[in-house]
Amino acid sequence: MKRFIWVILLVAVVLFGFGACTSYNKMVSGEEAVSASWADVQTQYQRRADLIPNLVNTVKGYAEHESETFAAVTAARSRATSINLTAADLTPENLEEFQVSQQQVSGALGRLLAVAEAYPELKANQNFLELQSQLEGTENRIAVARKNFNETTQNFNKLTRRFPANVVAKMFGFKQKPYFVADETAQAAPAVQF
Repeated sequence: MKRFIWVILLVAVVLFGFGACTSYNKMVSGEEAVSASWADVQTQYQRRADLIPNLVNTVKGYAEHESETFAAVTAARSRATSINLTAADLTPENLEEFQVSQQQVSGALGRLLAVAEAYPELKANQNFLELQSQLEGTENRIAVARKNFNETTQNFNKLTRRFPANVVAKMFGFKQKPYFVADETAQAAPAVQF
C-alpha cells in the first residue's frame, strides 16, 4: 500500500514539474513577445522622429516667420526621443510618461501641418507631399504597432493569470504588463469648422 502511495506521489510530482516547466517556458516566450512588440512600437516612433526634421525644414523654406511652431515641433521631438523606455521598464507610470511625450509630438505636428495649409505653393511641393505621405504612413504603422503590442500584452497577461500557470508566475516573478491606452483627449471628437 505504501508503494502505491509513493508511486502516485511520484507521478503527481512529475506531472506538476512538467506542467510548471511548460508554463514557465510559455511565460518566457510571452515576455519575449511583449518585448519584441514594444520594440516595434519604438521603431515606428523613431521613424516618425526621423521624418520630423525633414518636414520642418521643408516647411521652413516657405514659412520662415512661423518660428514659434518650428521651435515647438523641435522641442516636442527632442523630449520624445529623450525618453528611452525598454520592455523591462514597462510600468503604467513610465508608459504614461512616454505617451504624454508622444502626444506632444502629435500636437506639434498638427500645428505644423496647419501652418503648411496656409501656403498653397508648399502644399504642391513634391518633397512636402512625399514627407506628408510618409508621415501619414508612419502614423498608421504606429497605430498597428500599438495594437499588436496590446494583443501580445493581453496574451501574456492572460497566461500569468490562469491557473495553474499563475502559481508558476508568482514563483518566478512574472508580472502583468501594462497596456498602451489612448489618452483622455482621444475620446472627444475633433471640432470641424468651415
